[in-house]
Amino acid sequence: MNKPAPAPANVAFSIHPATTIGQVSLTVANLDAQIAFYKQVLGLRLHWRDDNRAGLGAGREDLLHLVQQPQAHRYRGVTGLYHFAVVYPDRRELARAVGRLFTLGYPNYPTDHIMTKTTYLDDPEGNGIELYAESPEDGEFTIEDGQFITRRADGSLSDGRELLDVEALFTHLKPDDRLDEPITPLARLGHVHLHVSNVPEAVDFYHGVLGFDLKGYSQVFQAAFVSAGGYHHHLGLNAWKGEGAPPPPPDALGLRHFSIVLPDQQALDEVMARIDAAGIPANQTGSSLLLADPSQNGVMLVVR
Repeated sequence: MNKPAPAPANVAFSIHPATTIGQVSLTVANLDAQIAFYKQVLGLRLHWRDDNRAGLGAGREDLLHLVQQPQAHRYRGVTGLYHFAVVYPDRRELARAVGRLFTLGYPNYPTDHIMTKTTYLDDPEGNGIELYAESPEDGEFTIEDGQFITRRADGSLSDGRELLDVEALFTHLKPDDRLDEPITPLARLGHVHLHVSNVPEAVDFYHGVLGFDLKGYSQVFQAAFVSAGGYHHHLGLNAWKGEGAPPPPPDALGLRHFSIVLPDQQALDEVMARIDAAGIPANQTGSSLLLADPSQNGVMLVVR
């Protein structure tokens, strides 16, 4: 039996407002090819490589961990990663990223969400990626009475998935901007969007236990968004693979886990206490905690 829709009332606690998304760990079949893609197409830097593992990012902390499992393959109709999202500091850097994709002829789908400018693409093994820059001056996105509502700054409504005016985006480029240079060190992971087996159950976990604020839930669209510190969303949760979708088997490509970064040990301890009280199994290694959400998506809690 499906659980009823979660009430949007606040719980008695919230995760620390400075909480962010840290990195995403993926199982890949061909590590060399995936490293080449992320370097050449997205402009990430290879931070390190150790046999069948590698870490990539923008030159500071790792944003992406890749673990090779040569026999792994893609499964359909399972939970896991919908996409991970890299956020750029401004439209100029997003323009460099989109321009790079266009120059390489790599398929991508520029979209105007009004409050963000974005493009979507898949890596060669089918992992979804979003690249975006914030544009709150253009409008906002909310969920009201279970409906997705996007309002432009002038009050007019949008469907929130307009075609991005790429020519306007490219006006932010400067004459000496190089499209082939590595990604800016200011790029980071903005959010992760997950396929889950049951949205209310996922909300119970991310909102009711971990303490992310519930930004909106739509029973019609089988989706919810949660965040820390008032951000539009750090996590998207959807049941678009089907209600009750199973977790992927051990030989699946895709998400191993993603990390939630707390600003200090006290903030982590508070979340750990709620996890303990809820009786959720977790493995602690040093100052990090690895557990699974109700859909068996891997979640790692770490201190910045």
